[in-house]
Amino acid sequence: MTNGLIKAKDRDTVIQSLQAGVVPRRGQHLIQVGRVEETKAVIRDLDRIAEGGSAIRFVIGEYGSGKTFFLSLVRAIALEKKLVTAHADLTPDRRLHATSGQARSLYAELMQNLSTRTKPDGGALPSVVERFVTSAISEGRDRDIDPEAVIRERLAHLSEMVGGYDFAEVIAAYWRGHDSGDEALKASAIRWLRGEYTTRTDARSALGVRTIVDDANVYDQLKLFTQLVRLAGYSGFLICLDELVNLYKLANTQARRSNYEQILRILNDCLQGTSVDLGFMLGGTPDFLMDTRRGLYSYPALQSRLAENTFAVNGLVDYNNPVLRLGNLSPEDLFVLLSKIRHVFASGDPDQYLLPDAGIQAFMAHCSQRIGDAYFRTPRNTVKAFIDLLSVLDQNKQITWTDLVAQVNITTEANPDLLPAQIQGNGKVVISAEDDDLASFRL
Repeated sequence: MTNGLIKAKDRDTVIQSLQAGVVPRRGQHLIQVGRVEETKAVIRDLDRIAEGGSAIRFVIGEYGSGKTFFLSLVRAIALEKKLVTAHADLTPDRRLHATSGQARSLYAELMQNLSTRTKPDGGALPSVVERFVTSAISEGRDRDIDPEAVIRERLAHLSEMVGGYDFAEVIAAYWRGHDSGDEALKASAIRWLRGEYTTRTDARSALGVRTIVDDANVYDQLKLFTQLVRLAGYSGFLICLDELVNLYKLANTQARRSNYEQILRILNDCLQGTSVDLGFMLGGTPDFLMDTRRGLYSYPALQSRLAENTFAVNGLVDYNNPVLRLGNLSPEDLFVLLSKIRHVFASGDPDQYLLPDAGIQAFMAHCSQRIGDAYFRTPRNTVKAFIDLLSVLDQNKQITWTDLVAQVNITTEANPDLLPAQIQGNGKVVISAEDDDLASFRL
């Protein structure tokens, strides 16, 4: 259990987000439970990226199963490991491949949400460029040469990559603006890096370059930016894309296929090591992955690469597979999750708990009888209902939890599948030391 009082800002952020059914922007560590092996697997991926490798994971789970929360947790871990992160949700107007600006729109959203450890809430693009320029100035001073020469020297190898020459020119233009105090030139360079130029004419007029970020070169641009991230002194670049089910929903077969081809290109680059210092986390539903008519499995090259390990049966799992399936929360995990939410709701003060462990136990048994085991697979609705319960108890002091939660007689003779945890003869919830270690896993 979390020790110490919780700041009102963090408490309100977590509670309001969970009550609305969305992932909180901060405070995820306050309510993290379970997913230990999955998290360890992703940490290994992040370490590999930091060591100059690459990684890709497909995080697959049902709606409400915790995919977005897991991706948010991974981003937080990546920031602690000094990686730069960017995230975006795919929508009908934002996708990996397009011809009418939707891919450029996705790129612009990623750049808008660019985050570093010191700027975890996005908007970190100028900071990354500034850090690169500052390090070049320092090196130029040490070597007694012009900083622009250092910048061009560092970026020289980018000319071998698609779009690398103009990318290097834009960074050099930022330096000139920095050196001469020309804020307009710096702003133009940042605009180009964000993908905000829609015509080559405007870009050439402002920066002297002949290309812009468009639908055709989004992935190449991300690989170029990864190199800048490394040259600026960060450990690597992690890109998190959620709601890939929107690709599955595309009605146009060719549009779907083109997006799947782009995913295949990214997958091949990451698995073959062609992309360095770069990682992808892609969140989607089982239908998006396994539907052989419209999902990734409809593309034979992807199906063969993402097929499940045939030896991982009867409860065995393979966490090295690119596909990371979010398993069901166990009853013990869910009990600990609700206990942590109760703790956050009380701002970390056990004396302010609105209901005892027996109340959580009764609430879970009530949910299990009303909903069945689905509330383990998709805890979002259960969490929302629990916070609604706490909210009513908080605002109506004249009632008790027993007035609201259906009375459930929990005994050791009850169906064990419905019990939220192991139950002693006196009705007290008991979580074994092993379960407690799992539940209190901290990063």
